[in-house]
Amino acid sequence: MSSSDPSLATEAPQAAVTSERKLSPDLQEQLAKPYLARAMAAVDPSHPEGSKGRDTKGMSVLQQHAAFFDRNGDGVIYPWETFQSLRAIGLGSPSAFGTSILLHLVLTYPTQPGWMPSPLLSIHIKNIHRGKHGSDSETYDTEGSFSYSVCRFEPAKFDAIFSKFGKTRPNALSEDEINAMLKHNRNMYDFLGWAAANLEWKLLHKVAKDKEGFLQREIVRGAFDGSLFERLQESKKST
Repeated sequence: MSSSDPSLATEAPQAAVTSERKLSPDLQEQLAKPYLARAMAAVDPSHPEGSKGRDTKGMSVLQQHAAFFDRNGDGVIYPWETFQSLRAIGLGSPSAFGTSILLHLVLTYPTQPGWMPSPLLSIHIKNIHRGKHGSDSETYDTEGSFSYSVCRFEPAKFDAIFSKFGKTRPNALSEDEINAMLKHNRNMYDFLGWAAANLEWKLLHKVAKDKEGFLQREIVRGAFDGSLFERLQESKKST
């Protein structure tokens, strides 16, 4: 909290939650323009240029996240491709099957190029921004409507995940801390968003937690741009 300039304070004495869930007041000293949402790179102080060496192919960060599940690279994801991808990163067959069906039931219609539903439950990567749900960390930005969700990467919002909820370790989240974050991020009556956020974070914790049960900051950053999935797949192949 700034004692010299109240307008820069990040904590309010009468609002205890602002002290419990802190922000990083010096983030701009660690990363250039942390308030600027990045279209194609998931950046943080340790990765100011994002995941180096990756060909983004001009895709947004959210599109890069989704592209891992497009096994044949045609821009359209089918349930069997999602199943194969989830298996490739270490999820068991029953979980991979159930998750694939749920994801496609929710995302297929919003991402279609027209008004007709897809009988094959396809997801179109070019329209994946339309599938952004509420009650999330808001690290993917949004303009606030179904048609105009943008889904760039917001460094300040990403940093806030750990400054607010990483109580045990500053750059990692325990399972209890993930649960606290999910509860904090809920929007009123947004039951679909609650369920989607829980599914995403619980699956990420299941396949990428460390030996002590923590999700490391770099793991979470890699999930946002999909680079984590590529590393997990290579790791599974090697073992």
